[in-house]
Amino acid sequence: MTGRLPFSKVDQIGIVVRNMDKAIEHYQSLGIGPFEPLKLDITAREMWGKPVTTDSMTNKVSLATMDSVQYELIEPVFGNSLFGEFLETKGEGIHHLGFFVTDIDKEISKLKEKGFKIIWRMRFKDGGGSVYFDTDRIGGIILEFIHWPPK
Repeated sequence: MTGRLPFSKVDQIGIVVRNMDKAIEHYQSLGIGPFEPLKLDITAREMWGKPVTTDSMTNKVSLATMDSVQYELIEPVFGNSLFGEFLETKGEGIHHLGFFVTDIDKEISKLKEKGFKIIWRMRFKDGGGSVYFDTDRIGGIILEFIHWPPK
């Protein structure tokens, strides 16, 4: 991660699914897996610039890492989320491309300077966070920066 441009390598492919169990079965039949549930302590979330309470939405998330690419399956379960909106308007499929960064605030500043707006943001309890940018208007894919907690 150190010393490379954020977009020099896709680190994660985020896929929205209707049913986590069926999706895991499907992807594992293709040789992608195994998948493990993702559990993160999130201290703050925002969607479209407004705070989101932890009880206002639920998503199931599972990860599989193949070589250096992480496959993230996301099933919207409850409430209004970017993932639920995507599922309703576009159906299942690739939602975002994720890029691991070491200084998320620096990378956020760079994209904001280019006029891109943050549509989703999370802060992790142990440090780091995740941010999605409204870049899907051209190309149809949201871009995400991910700064994993140090642990």
